[in-house]
Amino acid sequence: MANESSMGKGLSRRSFIKGAAASVASVAAMGLAGGLGTVEASAEKAPVSIGGKGKFSGAFSVRKVTEDVIYLGASDRRVELFENVYPIPRGVSYNSYLILDKKTALMDTVDRAVSGQFFENLEHALAGRSLDYMVIQHMEPDHCSQIPEVLTRYPEAKIVCSALAMGMIKQFFDFDAEKYGQIVKEGDTLELGRHTLTFIEAPMVHWPEVLMTYDSADGILFSADGFGSFGALSGNLFADEVNFETEWVADARRYYTNIVGKYGKQVQAVLAKAGTVDINMLCPLHGPIWRDNLGWILGKYSAWSSYTPEETAVAVFYGSIYGGTESAAHVLATKLSEGGARNVVVYDVSKTHVSELIAEAFRCSHLVFASMTYNMGLFTPMKNFMNDLVAHNLQGRAVSFVQNGSWSPASGAAMREIVSQLKDCREVGDMVTFRSSPNAETADELSALADAILADMNSDGAEAEPAPAEAAGTTWTCSVCGYVHEADTLPDDFKCPVCGVGPDKFVKN
Repeated sequence: MANESSMGKGLSRRSFIKGAAASVASVAAMGLAGGLGTVEASAEKAPVSIGGKGKFSGAFSVRKVTEDVIYLGASDRRVELFENVYPIPRGVSYNSYLILDKKTALMDTVDRAVSGQFFENLEHALAGRSLDYMVIQHMEPDHCSQIPEVLTRYPEAKIVCSALAMGMIKQFFDFDAEKYGQIVKEGDTLELGRHTLTFIEAPMVHWPEVLMTYDSADGILFSADGFGSFGALSGNLFADEVNFETEWVADARRYYTNIVGKYGKQVQAVLAKAGTVDINMLCPLHGPIWRDNLGWILGKYSAWSSYTPEETAVAVFYGSIYGGTESAAHVLATKLSEGGARNVVVYDVSKTHVSELIAEAFRCSHLVFASMTYNMGLFTPMKNFMNDLVAHNLQGRAVSFVQNGSWSPASGAAMREIVSQLKDCREVGDMVTFRSSPNAETADELSALADAILADMNSDGAEAEPAPAEAAGTTWTCSVCGYVHEADTLPDDFKCPVCGVGPDKFVKN
């Protein structure tokens, strides 16, 4: 192979792509780009060696998931923003898995930030064997960035992915992926030996091309971005090896609500599919692996995806410049506490990152929005936060409002307008209006608002059960890309937001 001698020295992007393309050509010439059944196990062939001692010597941290399923991932504690948006002070893991059977299968790659350790891990785990398959479940670059280099090092490997993923490979990389690949769809299987992989389409969880993969031999669901979490792994690979319910749940919630939260219908559909198979283990692409107490994390996903509050709790979100609205928010929180509420949180929307605000809005049953008036409208950080709630499809909440304005309070009407876009939300209590700073009259009105919220919380009783998937409204599935749209009917001019086809390509569910 032409690039063998230079792999250890580092390549420019252009040289690397040329190398990948050359590898594709050589594979095609050898006739290795046929159907899934044409690839033979090649235990005798060794992958391209990077030579000498590993650069990072990270391969010694490779860990077994089962006897023949190997964890190849790595953690990044230096990255500050996930997707260049969400703060991740505890870092993040990029998970990849290798199945060792009569034939070998790599389940996704990793982000380029940890590619050095990944390739050491992969070579170490293969121990001289060839790589037969590379299953691509999700084409986001933090999981697919190393596809060309995998093919350069292991040119005999075949890509297994959805039709949409195959198109995306060609968008991201400059080589003819179809010469390497095999497209699979819902229900297709891949025989490795003891392991049989069944592919489950999971469109819009959270990209349209996503596959999940069920391994019937061990009851493993390789769940792509589903059931993942922010947070780097610290030796403990499994969720039962950490204090997940106390130390990890906030990161898991913030991950789901911000990354996947908009697509509750699609997640509910996948949960329904998951209920038809026996799952012993969940192997996500971020965060710990689940092998115990699966009902707990499945229950969380059922609540989050049905927009059911996790807790009967109050979140007070305020936007303030000179402290008047902040004072009102604290007075309300005090009145709620005095009335018996034991789960009240208060957030300054100017200081707290919006991803945390979104997560708390998903967690709590009762939301209070308190904002000063700014440029005869809504204070910008509050407006951005509330519009983000709309973008993430939050619904089914009890909401209350407090508005402030030194000469013409106008923030309340703006907040109501945004909330009107949220499905199944209802207003509790009368809006409290004051000018500049709260006074005794304001305190009385805030006390009355607190009483109304407390009465509503008590009438709700115990935490609501997540709504079942079948309780959802009418949905339509795009027959081209799998996008799911909720509506009673589709207008004649409707276009799929993912692939652009018209309503004639949608099937009513």
